[in-house]
Amino acid sequence: MSSGMHRADERRFLDERGSSAALAPNGLNPATIMEKAVRERIVDSYFWKEQCFGVNEADVVDRVVDHVSFVGGTYGDTQKPTPFLCLAFKLLQLAPDDSVLEEYLSFGGDKFKYLRVLACFYVRLTRRAENVFKVLEPFLEDRRKLRRKGRAGTSLTYVDQFVDDLLTKDRVCATSLWQMPKREILEDLELLEPRISPLGDIEDLLEDDDVDMNGDGTNGDARTDSDDEGLVEEGEQSDRGRRRPTSGSSGGRRSNSRDRSRERDRMDVDRSDRSGSDDR
Repeated sequence: MSSGMHRADERRFLDERGSSAALAPNGLNPATIMEKAVRERIVDSYFWKEQCFGVNEADVVDRVVDHVSFVGGTYGDTQKPTPFLCLAFKLLQLAPDDSVLEEYLSFGGDKFKYLRVLACFYVRLTRRAENVFKVLEPFLEDRRKLRRKGRAGTSLTYVDQFVDDLLTKDRVCATSLWQMPKREILEDLELLEPRISPLGDIEDLLEDDDVDMNGDGTNGDARTDSDDEGLVEEGEQSDRGRRRPTSGSSGGRRSNSRDRSRERDRMDVDRSDRSGSDDR
């Protein structure tokens, strides 16, 4: 077996539980990152015995292209491990360096989406928190579809959703993920730069929404004010219309009272004239 092939010693890695192997960059033992029950199912599976024995980093690409058509941990009533999980455990044995992972993620990932998500899953298991955020966050813009298979059946997901699960959830693909510090803490420690969303600054977007809402509110107020003014003008016109007949009726009443007083005066004058003639 040539040293350039970087083949993993299967029996030694499993028997010694990685005690003689180098630790992962995040300080964890790669042989014990996955639970014991999951490791036993992987080693006993037919896919592991046939396709994962004596392979190197280049062979992993061929196995992904030929056999991986969905992501997941275990599926079915017997909790059979998926080829995706078996190859992830193989990467834990091989411990590829950053240059190999870069090829998996960039060039190979552009052509084979399952190779990219496999590399993202391995990075989440073995790399430090700041490196995990730096490597995985650019793939939150990958909108390609993925199939996910579990005990409940097959479902549809996306690359960005799978990467987001790796960054936010505690368990993915039947594997408990080690707890990372939050991104805000890493930013306070100046290990990460503040992330800029492709949509822009969230605070600016919220301010724009507030401005739009306030603009609509002022227009609405102006409309209500104009409506109120129109109602007031209509009310004033109606009041004027009501006042005009009342003034006319009062004027008519005054003229009638004047005519009556004049008639009374005339009657009094006639009576006085008649009484004077009688006295003569």
